[in-house]
Amino acid sequence: MSKTNIITEQLTAVGQQIEHDSFAIVDNEVGAHTYALDAWAIVRRMIHATADFEFNGLTKFHPQAVNAGIQAILTGASIVADVEMICVGLSKPRLGHFGVKTHHFIADTDVIQKAKQEHTTRAVQAMRKAHNLGLLNGSIIAVGNAPTALLEVIRLINIENLRPALIVGMPVGFVSAAESKAATELLAETPWIITDGRKGGSTLVVAAIHALLALAEAQQ
Repeated sequence: MSKTNIITEQLTAVGQQIEHDSFAIVDNEVGAHTYALDAWAIVRRMIHATADFEFNGLTKFHPQAVNAGIQAILTGASIVADVEMICVGLSKPRLGHFGVKTHHFIADTDVIQKAKQEHTTRAVQAMRKAHNLGLLNGSIIAVGNAPTALLEVIRLINIENLRPALIVGMPVGFVSAAESKAATELLAETPWIITDGRKGGSTLVVAAIHALLALAEAQQ
């Protein structure tokens, strides 16, 4: 295991120092937590990204989640997101180091047309398109905005035997957000990382995946 990450660090010494100082402040102010070391690295980066200490406790992990995410990254698994914001927020050099590609279909014309025809959401149709293209099995599915995307993924797992490597399910909002994450938590065989309740967002998903990238680099 390498002592110092290079690819998943800030590009300048000043930037690195600011980020490390921020992590130190989080560690100092967070109080007690029950997370294992690798899981805490993910939660800490989520707190760093939002300045919200409530994610100490709101963030939940399937027992195999962290290792599953690291192994998926090390083998170059794809990341399929519910919205473009996640794909834009992820560092291309960091992804490129592992050969990880991102996909999103929320704005595709055929997705929009099917959502209108079938009276569903674009997020549902986007996940169905990704599944039909064979992109979801073995991938990291990243949901930060649309609860209906997460519910569709759960349906595909339960009904169509979908087997993603990891779900990072953190949709934000008031309609079905908490419920979709509670349903994800019931998945026994599919690893997941979720935020409990209404809080979430694409920023958190990006932070969690960046933390997984750093953990993966440390294992290389």
